[in-house]
Amino acid sequence: MTVKIMRQREWAFPPAPARREVLTATPAEPTDAPPLLFVPGFNHGAWAFAEHWLEHAVERGFPAYAMSLRGHGESGPSPGADLRAYVHDVTQVAAGLPRQAVLVGHGASALVVAMALARYPARAAVLVSPVFGGVRAAFSTLFRAPLVAAPAIVGRPLRPRRGHLFSRDLPIADGSRYAARLGGASARAQWQLVAHSAPEDPVGTPPVLVVGSPDDRVVGRAALTAVARRYGGAPLLFPGMGHDLMLDAGWKEPIDAILDWLDKIDQ
Repeated sequence: MTVKIMRQREWAFPPAPARREVLTATPAEPTDAPPLLFVPGFNHGAWAFAEHWLEHAVERGFPAYAMSLRGHGESGPSPGADLRAYVHDVTQVAAGLPRQAVLVGHGASALVVAMALARYPARAAVLVSPVFGGVRAAFSTLFRAPLVAAPAIVGRPLRPRRGHLFSRDLPIADGSRYAARLGGASARAQWQLVAHSAPEDPVGTPPVLVVGSPDDRVVGRAALTAVARRYGGAPLLFPGMGHDLMLDAGWKEPIDAILDWLDKIDQ
């Protein structure tokens, strides 16, 4: 494993400062559990985790934080942001937490978290419905969900629809409400999903769990398996669910499985 100590470009040309939204929920009693930092995918804000998973993690005894990348949610605007800026956001927020954190990235932000692992010594990481991109993955998604992938390939804003993100079990009113809150990532960051180098190896050897659904219309099962193999494991799958596991009708099962896994690695 090779870890870069000096990153000359990042020292010389750091990402521009940005206001970051961070939502916080902590248990009423002190706990030894590691803090969780939830990082929502492109188009989503911290609200996507605050809906269910944030408070549920607290009920299970984990301090929990949900952030919005720059240009997302209630964070400051940043129309020209790139993946490096998003990685900077994650590492800066994680470094400001009281203890070594578990990073939980969703969708394209699973790639952002994977890149952040080369800069921040996380306690562990969870990649939820990971969109790792690359040309092959982009064309696979183009075949599965053309209205999602085509805009990113040609530099237009992503416009995922309710049917791309949720199962039919989620009430239409809820799906419409969530879809109405979706924002947009920068065109530059979207294009970088197609044309980017593989993430560097993590600092240290943090355990990494990949979670997804075989019925995800954005990320295919083969892609989930490939990402999990990269980290020496197999994906934990939840059939019948959509891309947004944290918002779908069966949201409780995945987060409980994630927290159970964290309990085991801390033993």
